Amino acid sequence: MFEYAVVGSGVGGSSIAALLNAKGYDVALFEKESYLGGCSSTFSHKGYSYNTGATTLAGYEDGFIVKEIFDEIGFTPNLIQTDPSIVIVQNDKITPRYSDFDAFFDILNKNYPHKNNKEFWKLVYKISNEFYKISGHYYSNASVFSKIKSMCSFIPLLLKFQKYLRVDAYSFIEQYFNGIDEVYLDFLESQVLIVAQAPLKEINFFTAALSLAYTFNKNHYAVGGLGEVFNALTHDIKHVYKESEITSIKKYTSHFVLETKNASYEAKNIILNSTVYDSAELFTDGEVKNYYKKYDKLNNHQSSFMLYMTLQTDEVLEHHYQIIQKKIYPYSFSKALFVSVSDVNDNTIVPEGHYSITASIHTDIRFWEDQTTYNEQKSELHDILQEIILTTLNIDESKVVHSFSASPRTFKCFINRDQLGGNAITMKNFHPFLPSNNSPIKGVYNVGDTVFAAQGWPGVMLGVKNLKRLLHV
Repeated sequence: MFEYAVVGSGVGGSSIAALLNAKGYDVALFEKESYLGGCSSTFSHKGYSYNTGATTLAGYEDGFIVKEIFDEIGFTPNLIQTDPSIVIVQNDKITPRYSDFDAFFDILNKNYPHKNNKEFWKLVYKISNEFYKISGHYYSNASVFSKIKSMCSFIPLLLKFQKYLRVDAYSFIEQYFNGIDEVYLDFLESQVLIVAQAPLKEINFFTAALSLAYTFNKNHYAVGGLGEVFNALTHDIKHVYKESEITSIKKYTSHFVLETKNASYEAKNIILNSTVYDSAELFTDGEVKNYYKKYDKLNNHQSSFMLYMTLQTDEVLEHHYQIIQKKIYPYSFSKALFVSVSDVNDNTIVPEGHYSITASIHTDIRFWEDQTTYNEQKSELHDILQEIILTTLNIDESKVVHSFSASPRTFKCFINRDQLGGNAITMKNFHPFLPSNNSPIKGVYNVGDTVFAAQGWPGVMLGVKNLKRLLHV
């Protein structure tokens, strides 16, 4: 019998499994696919390799949460720092997001001049720096006592940032700039949307500031694709079961039984890296089902449409681009396309002289429900995105070696989730609605981007740290 069974090998699942294993616990990690990583994995299609969806690794530096957790595990990933983190292209404006404040600001102020720019971006920078200096966060809504304890642990944050927590980001920005033109507003909102997974009107300015400051932190490219990070991270775990989809979990008095198509496993504790919206489907016990079903209302139906390409070109490309258009893309709710490019010297993922491209745009699951129009929609959006990428990067179509796309339905098929990205943390959903890393059911825990603390490597790793605290390990 395992001490812990971890279901799902995404950022949260692989990290907590590796952490528990490093501390001497008997851990089993289960993954539906033949490769690890979930939304952050690397896969092959017709002989070509691609990062699945999440393509950036931020927060790996001294004093930040990703390195803190990796160091505790005893793991050092093979990374290349990317600077600029992103090159933002909006019409004729090209803005590299350098980690150095002054280098970034000089270009920003030329492209989007405003008398209040300096003060605004210094505020964004300050909020981010001060936030990461606050430690000791404890979050749980498993009981009345834990809710009280959680709120007390966040008092320093609430006191320090209350001014920015109580106002929506759109109103704050409008007031700060005394009116702001649509082009600059699109520039800001596109960056917030890709990090916080919500537009400016739906989040407070504190959340928006952390999103805008995301690229001031060190960002990294994983050599060989993000999948290699997960392979190395879980290397020392004795029981890693790939191609082992959990079909049901039965709850007993002192343990759980996990069923796959071909085998059964026993564990004292369950850690779910599945989305909180889908977790009810895994259990046969009514109490557990009901606990997870109450979170159905949090599902915002948000997802991504992905374009994958292999290019053969002598052009020297940056690692990440964000391409902002004047209009919202078809079958999307965003004007921005995020494009990730393999490193020019990384021949472990593509042959020399080639690039592996992963491009994503925000969409709604419900846009893809009509089977009669599905193939037509998919083909249309694929062609639009490919043309925009090639035009922006000044690359001829003849250089495209391989190209295909994926919709939310594709993700449901391969990684068993069509909703990608969680809900932004706001004052409205913080308590008691934000799912915590533990539950009222003894031995059932959660990790990942749909529970505390949010999206991206830093957000998920904060959740891993919180779960570690809740498990007393």
